[in-house]
Amino acid sequence: MKKTVILGTLLLGLALGGNAQTKTPVGSIGKNDPKAKAILDGVSTKLKSLKSLVANFVLKVEGGNSKVTDSQKGTVYVKGQKYKVLMGDREIISDNKTSWTYSKDVNEVQINNVDQSGQSMTPAKLFTNFYDKDYLYRLIGETTEKGKVLQNIELTPVDKSKNIFKAQVDVDKKAQTIVRMKIFEKNGNKMSYEISSIQPNATVADAMFTFDAKKYPGVEVVDLR
Repeated sequence: MKKTVILGTLLLGLALGGNAQTKTPVGSIGKNDPKAKAILDGVSTKLKSLKSLVANFVLKVEGGNSKVTDSQKGTVYVKGQKYKVLMGDREIISDNKTSWTYSKDVNEVQINNVDQSGQSMTPAKLFTNFYDKDYLYRLIGETTEKGKVLQNIELTPVDKSKNIFKAQVDVDKKAQTIVRMKIFEKNGNKMSYEISSIQPNATVADAMFTFDAKKYPGVEVVDLR
């Protein structure tokens, strides 16, 4: 999966094993589970009510042998449809019209137009009901962890040509927030995300959502628009 797609699925976390799980009946193939929809709608409504959001997360990449091959911490800032992601030596910034991807190790920034077709995934888009059009979803059970009840939802993409063949989202039942997500790729790799902290309605300046080349001496600008 490309970096931009990986980072576009932020604010989600690792689905850990070892918890007792109660299965629920699986609905008809090709149809969405109304119980899962109610949960996802509740999360979407709550997140869209926020003026801004700052979240710290951990990304883990697992190979087909289930061994962790990479682990990185990051932070995402979201305000409306604008966002900024900081992870390792990479920054991804979008003002909802233009996106900038900066790589510190090579001191290069790539500039692109934001895909307005609704096909791409972004941190801001996670706050809408993207799942209604792009995924089929079903509630597969509940797990209990550290005294919290997590509702486990499986999503499968409607577009079967995607490299992702399924994902699992864990939602804190009481707080109505997405806690974790694990993305399963067709090649056997897994991308796992876990939120370590969230600051709702944090103070976030609009200037954060544009790239100022003057602050990056010698940066190579690659304009792909």
